[in-house]
Amino acid sequence: MIELLFRKRKRISAVIAAAGGSERFGENKIFAELFGEPVILRTLRAFEESPVISEIVLVTRGGDMERAAALARENNITKLAQVTTGGKTRAESVLSGLFAVSKKAGIIAIHDGARPLVTPEIIEEAVRKAEKRHAAAPAVPVKATVKLAKGGVVISTPERGHLYETQTPQAFTAELIKAAVELAVREGRAPSDDCCAVEAMGVAVYLTRGSYENIKLTTPEDMALAEAILKGRESGR
Repeated sequence: MIELLFRKRKRISAVIAAAGGSERFGENKIFAELFGEPVILRTLRAFEESPVISEIVLVTRGGDMERAAALARENNITKLAQVTTGGKTRAESVLSGLFAVSKKAGIIAIHDGARPLVTPEIIEEAVRKAEKRHAAAPAVPVKATVKLAKGGVVISTPERGHLYETQTPQAFTAELIKAAVELAVREGRAPSDDCCAVEAMGVAVYLTRGSYENIKLTTPEDMALAEAILKGRESGR
């Protein structure tokens, strides 16, 4: 019965978006050393080791393609099917990755290349929810009080209990996310995440459990936090 259920599940592909400019980081953050390994290698390995992922497509800047491919090859990232070039915007880069995934893909999980601390549990929960509901994203409740302001003046204070910070991987049925991102690019929109592209089509996105450790590396200060998290994991806290 278990084998039969597995055969019925759709092929699951991962698109790793790593074509950003790293302006706030000061260097190309995907190759920055994190606890002795390049950031992008840690990200790739998380999906390599995930039992639900069938293939990986990596999207990088044009000048990084060969270096990233060699890094994956040297470290036995066997699920990496293709390294492709990103575009001027994140949506264009994601669309490049979506075009490169296998035509057999039924579910596509899109992940930030600079989010190397994702766990197998986070990946699988998002994917399984997308299999049932078409669109899913890991999220954590917002801890701080958030103010909506205009011109430096507070307009309102949203109820914190309704606010969540979304993370990646965000997972979708293949046809849905391809149509949503292609439409966003064609209309010149720059959705802040992939869920926004789907939401613009009137499709509901379902949230799954994220983790406060699943951080995105944006500034050099984030590296110190990531190293502290990794040290904590190694010590088995």
